[in-house]
Amino acid sequence: MTVIDSNPVKSPPVDVCVVAGTDHPRPDGQDRYTIREVAEYTGLRAHTLRWYEEIGLMPHVERSHNGQRLFSNRDLDWLTFVRRLRLTGMPVADMVTFAELVRQGEATFDERREILEQTRREVVTRIAELQDTLTVLDAKIDFYAGARRASERD
Repeated sequence: MTVIDSNPVKSPPVDVCVVAGTDHPRPDGQDRYTIREVAEYTGLRAHTLRWYEEIGLMPHVERSHNGQRLFSNRDLDWLTFVRRLRLTGMPVADMVTFAELVRQGEATFDERREILEQTRREVVTRIAELQDTLTVLDAKIDFYAGARRASERD
């Protein structure tokens, strides 16, 4: 006779900071990358990766028996998220704070959400400012293009 547990399994929310369907160079389980490989994959310099680890922005990075850093797909996902945060203009100190909250676990979900919501508000404001700037640039470009055509007719 087989006994089946009918209680649903509750998985904790996953917070790997990735977009679904992210392609990695290697499948999970075979995902051990050297710092040089990660630098090539992410476009970050090895010096930057070491600094991120030193300041606490990178979670614990595994080491080989001889001390060489071994990054995983999860590390690549985190670095992709960090690069996105940098694009928002978030200061590194705030990113380090966010990373520490991630390490503290689920109890910090509300704090993390608030940080991201504030960052989102700032990004929306910047987008609006850039859109206004684009409008001004387009008007100036049109003006100079028109002025050029007018001077060529004369």
